[in-house]
Amino acid sequence: MDATRARKLLGLIGLGVRGRGAIVGVQQVREAARRGKLYLAIAAPDASSNSLDKVLPLLRARGITVFAGPSSTELGSAVGREATAVIGIVDRGLANGIRALSPMPMPDGRKKELG
Repeated sequence: MDATRARKLLGLIGLGVRGRGAIVGVQQVREAARRGKLYLAIAAPDASSNSLDKVLPLLRARGITVFAGPSSTELGSAVGREATAVIGIVDRGLANGIRALSPMPMPDGRKKELG
């Protein structure tokens, strides 16, 4: 993802969290997915395998699109945290805006395969 797209993505995520259109963290994303409230997710490719293993299989099983986002520290700083592994989008309009940026889909493999 180029720097301009990454900056736009992080800006949209920040707005989404402030406007309650996005949720932060593995547990909240899992709960939203179970309730059918999640439109898409953005995962940090450098997040721990443990964190990704807790959320990615559930999202894939539910057919929720997962995009590979910027690093966990960049995602975290966009939402006022030190770092975060995953952000969930619960607002349809915000999800469409993020899709329009066409970020890269998250690979199906484990962390070591993410590069």
